[in-house]
Order: sequence, then C-alpha cells, then structure tokens
Amino acid sequence: MVHLLLIAIKYSLVSNVVLSQFLGICAFLGVSKKVDSSKGMGAAVIFVICLASFVTHLIYIAFLSATSPLCKALGLKDGLEYLNTIVFILVIAALVQFVEMFMKKNMKGLYDALGVYLPLITTNCAVLGVALNNVSYGYNMAECIVYGLGISIGFALALILMATIREDIIEGNDKIPHSFQGSPIVLITASLMAIAFFGFSGLI
Repeated sequence: MVHLLLIAIKYSLVSNVVLSQFLGICAFLGVSKKVDSSKGMGAAVIFVICLASFVTHLIYIAFLSATSPLCKALGLKDGLEYLNTIVFILVIAALVQFVEMFMKKNMKGLYDALGVYLPLITTNCAVLGVALNNVSYGYNMAECIVYGLGISIGFALALILMATIREDIIEGNDKIPHSFQGSPIVLITASLMAIAFFGFSGLI
C-alpha cells in the first residue's frame, strides 16, 4: 500500500508529466488559457489515462507480451512487443471515441462540460507515454492504475495552476514588457513552475 502511495506522489508532484517529463506540452500550453476549460480538460485526462492504463495493460498481458497466451500459442519467443506503440494508439483512440459517445448518450451534462476536450486527448502524448511506461517499468495491474492516476492528477494540477497564473497575466498584461508579452511570458512561467516542482524531489 505504501509502495502504491509513493508511486502516486512521485508521478503527480516529483516527476510531473508536464514539468519534469515534458509530455503533453501542446495541451498544457493550448488549453491553459482559462481555469474552467483547464478543469474540464484535467478531469477528462484523469478519466481517460486511468482507463487507458487498465485496458492497455490487459491487452499487453493477453496478446503482446512474450509470456502472453497468444504468443505462446503461436510460438513467438520474443512476443509482439514491437507492436506496442501502434496498438496502444489505436486502443486510446477507440477509448476516447467510446467515452465520448457514452457521455453524449447517457451523461449529457458531463458531455457538455468535457465533450469539447475529449477529442484532444487522443493526440495527447502523455496518454500514450503512460501506456508505454507501464510496460517498460514492468508494473502490475495495481501499479499501472496508480501510476496512471498519479500522472493524470499531476497533469491536471499543472494545467489548472498554469491557467490561474495566465488569467492574472492577461489582467496585468500592460505591466509586462512588450517583448515578453504572449508566448514568451507563458514559457517563462512554465519554466518557473518546473523549477518550483523540482522542490518536491526531496519527498521521494
């Protein structure tokens, strides 16, 4: 139990997916203009990454791993691990589409809040990175889910913090030197956030 808790803390704060591993930068910079949209995107990413971690791990164990029943039946000693990336991309895209259709039909209120952000998750490299890291780290099912939860919470936290700061920046934009306005000040802010999160490294 302590081991799982340490994984969650490590990957939500110490090894933050955006600020330490530099995955999901596009969504981080593109959707962090408003707090409300950041909250919606963060919630959608948490749900999809946790679900993708579970499903991709099952597929890897059952079909792609050298010790999987399929590879044993086919006599493939090295397994089908070279297909990990393409298979995981297809699985993530299918999951996002399924979640979007399910919400649209059965959870209209939640779909209206998150639906606009769900398609963006398919192209978020953080989701694919989690699935591939689960394999490379040799995590079991419980560790995969906790790892995915920690990564996604870290992503949502960084996204919401950036959106909060950017809203203040927009209000005081006239106080920022002209050459730093726009993208430069956003990148500087992200750099300072990365340095701040580096302070959590003493926890693990």
